[in-house]
Amino acid sequence: MTRSSSRRRLLASASVLALASLAPLASFAQGAWPAKPVRIVVPFAAGGTTDILARAVAQELTKSLGQSFVVDNKPGAGGNIGADLVAKAAPDGYTLLMGTVGTQSINKSLYAKMPYDPQKDFQPITLVAGVPNVMVVNADKARERHINTVQDFIKYAKANPGKLNMASSGNGTSIHLAGELFKTMSGTYMTHFPFQGSNPALFSLMSGDMDVMFDNLPSAMSHIKSGKLKALAVTSSTRSQALPDVPTVEEAGGPSLKGFEASSWFGLLAPAGTPMEIVNRVQQETAKALATPAMKERLLAQGAIPSGNTPAQFAQLIDRELKKWAPVVKASGAKVD
Repeated sequence: MTRSSSRRRLLASASVLALASLAPLASFAQGAWPAKPVRIVVPFAAGGTTDILARAVAQELTKSLGQSFVVDNKPGAGGNIGADLVAKAAPDGYTLLMGTVGTQSINKSLYAKMPYDPQKDFQPITLVAGVPNVMVVNADKARERHINTVQDFIKYAKANPGKLNMASSGNGTSIHLAGELFKTMSGTYMTHFPFQGSNPALFSLMSGDMDVMFDNLPSAMSHIKSGKLKALAVTSSTRSQALPDVPTVEEAGGPSLKGFEASSWFGLLAPAGTPMEIVNRVQQETAKALATPAMKERLLAQGAIPSGNTPAQFAQLIDRELKKWAPVVKASGAKVD
């Protein structure tokens, strides 16, 4: 073999390797992703706010990206089961998480042992929406017990220690922790019953088995409007545009509840290592959908405030919330083994 032919073969091999290395970039540039359906894991049962928001976003991403975005409910352990599934999934853009303040910020302080790291194991994509929680009681029981305000509820709870049951969507969720914070600050006691999502917890509340819940506003809204649940207060620092006549817990609760605030948020995340081309594309399409008048109206009517921020901004929010909730969890005394 001549020296020139060897050189030509080396150059040809180098060209093949170079083209191979550029192939992934070319495929992203040509829009090859998504080439098959994308799964959005919801770490709670169907019917709750996490599920409602995930389905709304999935519908829009399906339209804009030309592939099905399918919601997959994987409830359990305060969202840890579903979140862990995504943390350990292939970082190829085909498995995403609709994470929450619970899965990404609260659980790390609440659970003695975590199956994943809420920061290291995920790539934040975008905050979808922030929502207040709402303190709701069974409307029929409220009438029987003459509970019309937060103060009425506190008075009844103190007169009937250990007789009230508090429902939540699971240990470690903002719904659970809002209730624990309320108990600590108001000096009341309710027995906590964690369910695998808001929907089963709400049905138990409406059936009369449970007495109170600090649910995310979007999932409780239809039941408030139907009259089955009575809203006593929202847990945010300001009143909700969706329920302007309902006071905040701080407004309605008196001196012991001054400074009470326990809002929720929901956002898309991918497994750590997912290519930023995919991450940015999902963020951009989600932000476009959330900015449309129809989507804004739909979410605001349910009490959710749409976002669509950048991956970096969402990462900063998660970091701030981890630091915020750690002392709150400790002060509340809530702990899950």
